[in-house]
Amino acid sequence: MSDHGIFISEETIEGDGDGPLADKTVAVKDNISTEGVRTTCGSEMLADYVPPYDATVVERLKDAGATIVGKANMDEFGMGSTTETSAFGPVENPAAEGRVPGGSSGGSAAAVAAGEADLALGSDTGGSVRNPAAFCGVVGIKPTYGLVSRYGLVAYANSLEQIGPLAPTVEGAAELLDVIAGEDPQDATTRDEGTDSDYAAAADGDVDGLDIGVPTNLVDGADEGVVEAFWSAMDDLEDRGATYHEVELPSVEHAVEAYYVIATSEASSNLARFDGVRYGHRADAEGNWNEEFAQTRKEGFGEEVKRRVLLGTYALSAGYHDKYYKKAQDARAWVKQDFDEALAEADVLASPTMPVPPFERGESLDDPLQMYLADANTVPVNLADLPAISVPAGETDGLPVGVQFVGSAFDEETIIRAGSALA
Repeated sequence: MSDHGIFISEETIEGDGDGPLADKTVAVKDNISTEGVRTTCGSEMLADYVPPYDATVVERLKDAGATIVGKANMDEFGMGSTTETSAFGPVENPAAEGRVPGGSSGGSAAAVAAGEADLALGSDTGGSVRNPAAFCGVVGIKPTYGLVSRYGLVAYANSLEQIGPLAPTVEGAAELLDVIAGEDPQDATTRDEGTDSDYAAAADGDVDGLDIGVPTNLVDGADEGVVEAFWSAMDDLEDRGATYHEVELPSVEHAVEAYYVIATSEASSNLARFDGVRYGHRADAEGNWNEEFAQTRKEGFGEEVKRRVLLGTYALSAGYHDKYYKKAQDARAWVKQDFDEALAEADVLASPTMPVPPFERGESLDDPLQMYLADANTVPVNLADLPAISVPAGETDGLPVGVQFVGSAFDEETIIRAGSALA
């Protein structure tokens, strides 16, 4: 394990030729498949798993000439907001001593913040790129669902997750997005909207005439220092020619509840494949298959994964599907409608990325509800399938604060332009 607990594996994978990332090093989150290099998802269940193939994004990194310098630590199977649930130990925040780096892509964000890698890839199911970007003082992009291939990403919640870039600057994140975006025949959910885009060119800092909507219910109630840094950033953008006005997103009051029903339900289904038979950890248990299956999952999964699998299994069980899962899907449609209506009257929406500064280490482990509620500003974006970027926007009491910009589907250029005016 590296300094700060950043890497689970530090095997180097050299890129090919002299592509656009030939001089760049990249850390890859350890739930993204790398041929011949261990991919653990931060779990004992996959502690010795070596994929026989590369994820599409890894192939594209190699083709672009990037050098992969390690597999970054993460919350187990992407389930967490602090990178403390990894079976391989927690990650320290290089930007805030004694604080968590955010999650679940905390190792990826910390690698960039510590200078261990020029760029990094994470995955974002409910904020897992943007949260650690905000907590570590770097830039993170959650692309529109379908812009980046998920082939080779170990599934947590298929309908919500996207692979996204992290970098010290908006331009750097946009350069990485240029490489990984685009249609992939291996992933039927991808679209070709990003094929001809030049995201790096959009990072020009020109926000003259940009109309920003500010959802007040994503600002009100946030930590006082976070709110102060957010409005200071809005004033900076106004000085550069942007305008902002308040908007309402009533549905986001129910987004966290809907998200955790949908995400845990999909996790219950996806993680059923880890049975001790096909691959991964297998318990040394005597008895029938049911006993071996139960013991394998008891040993292989950590407490947070078990908690979410149980929640999802309950939500999908007979007699409760309509009461929970169907109702959550209805709420998801409402969230998407609210965002679409707000974005019809604004170029982007802006809010604090996280309503609080980075947690102290260990603070949320005994109170997972606190961790879930901290996702209030990020999970609605995944429910709505929209792009978002988190950029550094100052500090509160010496701790990093991030601002989030949300755009219309496949309009990454506008959120990149907005973000580049701040970072």
